[in-house]
Amino acid sequence: MALDQLDENTSGVKEMGFFDHIDELRKHIIRSVVSILVAAVVIFFNKSFLFDTVLFGPVHLDFWTYRQMCDFSYWLKGTDEYCVKEMGFVLSNIDITGQFTQHLFISFVGGFVVAFPYVLWQFWAFIKPALSHKEITYARGFVFFSSILFFIGILFGYFLLAPLSINFLGSYKVSEIVSNEINLESYISFLSTLTFACGLIFEMPMLVYFLAKLGILGSKLMSKYRRYALVVILILAGILTPSPDMASQIMMALPLYGLYEISILVAKQVEKNKLKKAAQ
Repeated sequence: MALDQLDENTSGVKEMGFFDHIDELRKHIIRSVVSILVAAVVIFFNKSFLFDTVLFGPVHLDFWTYRQMCDFSYWLKGTDEYCVKEMGFVLSNIDITGQFTQHLFISFVGGFVVAFPYVLWQFWAFIKPALSHKEITYARGFVFFSSILFFIGILFGYFLLAPLSINFLGSYKVSEIVSNEINLESYISFLSTLTFACGLIFEMPMLVYFLAKLGILGSKLMSKYRRYALVVILILAGILTPSPDMASQIMMALPLYGLYEISILVAKQVEKNKLKKAAQ
């Protein structure tokens, strides 16, 4: 499908050909890649903050999440049952290029996270000329709200899901004669994948918004299958949160169910707006 774009030399509209689209897409990709590289370079040269503060934060016993868990434990039971007293593992590196390679890898991941709003805006700038005025109105605020949801998901994964998982899996032992020495690559891959996945999962309301606009998904259908969705969410919480205690699984399930309810409200608002326009 051709994109309509104003010709600067005339007041009319010029229809772009296939190779014009490719060239335009290339420009947006280059800008996105440059923004990621710039952010990655800045992150790379802040090694101490990147590793000691951010990446290795969940390894420290005074991490914010562990302190909140301990306070909650004393409030709920008056004991230190939920307090994290030791990590149960040490990080190690067995590859001569391992630390430098992981430094590069996590810098690029961090660069993408930081540049996400700009990358999304470049994607929007590419597809916008192909949309009708009505479709553009539907997608108003797309970049802003998608970015907000993405960062909320990142924070949720980093401060809640990742610490609980790292603490449980890192301290789990099949026998006392086996010590846990976690490879640096394994730790960074686990933390970054889990956190980034949460960022994507939190895009659910935006996905529902567009599906509702297209008439593919409705609030009645989502409300009808709410009970089944709750079962799926509980199962998902049990899978994503390896910790066997009920408190950790509930802490994971509540935000996911909250996202589902928010998505229903989003779909209802879309349907309400459609009815208003139809009445007018």
